[in-house]
Amino acid sequence: MLRSTLPALAACLLALSSCSSSTDTASSTTTGTSTATGDSSATATTSTPATTDSSAMAAAPMSTGKADPNGPTAPHADDAEFMKSAAHSDQNEIQLSKMALAKGVTGMTQTFANQMIADHTKSTANLKPIAAKAGVTLPTDMDAEHKAMAPEFQKLTGKAFEDKYLKQMVADHQKTANTMAAHQQMTKNTALQGFITTTLPVVEGHLSMANKDAGMKM
Repeated sequence: MLRSTLPALAACLLALSSCSSSTDTASSTTTGTSTATGDSSATATTSTPATTDSSAMAAAPMSTGKADPNGPTAPHADDAEFMKSAAHSDQNEIQLSKMALAKGVTGMTQTFANQMIADHTKSTANLKPIAAKAGVTLPTDMDAEHKAMAPEFQKLTGKAFEDKYLKQMVADHQKTANTMAAHQQMTKNTALQGFITTTLPVVEGHLSMANKDAGMKM
């Protein structure tokens, strides 16, 4: 009787051993899958900050307060055209700044407007003898673009006027600085070279001031 039961007992033990091995393999496979899934999630999380950095870069200010000879410029195909554009630019800033003072701007905007009138009046005075020697008659009024926009400025008051005035000063001074930097690379007139060398840093200073004041008004 005992001899007949021994083979059956041995078969049962082998079956139990096989089940245990299968369970361990399944557990190992499940654990490996979970680990791989965890690694994939970690990798996906790590890539997220790149989007944030890109957004921050896109929001960076465009203007640096410096001339860009490759940026938008006023007409300056030759020395005569450049001098006329420079004189128009002076009148644009002088007359818009006089309008700002007449409308009662205060604080930094008032200080800025007064400086625009003083510095651009001096700029035209420095340019006149160079133009006269070259036989160029300088304009004494704003250009057509600024004449057209003047009524829009006249309609505004208070903060609305100050915001528009300062934004226009940023755009105007960037364009003037670009024009001077570009024409300095073209002209052979030493007197005009000297005028640009002296005046460009002043214009870039105005651009920085306008950027700062416009930013503080926002």
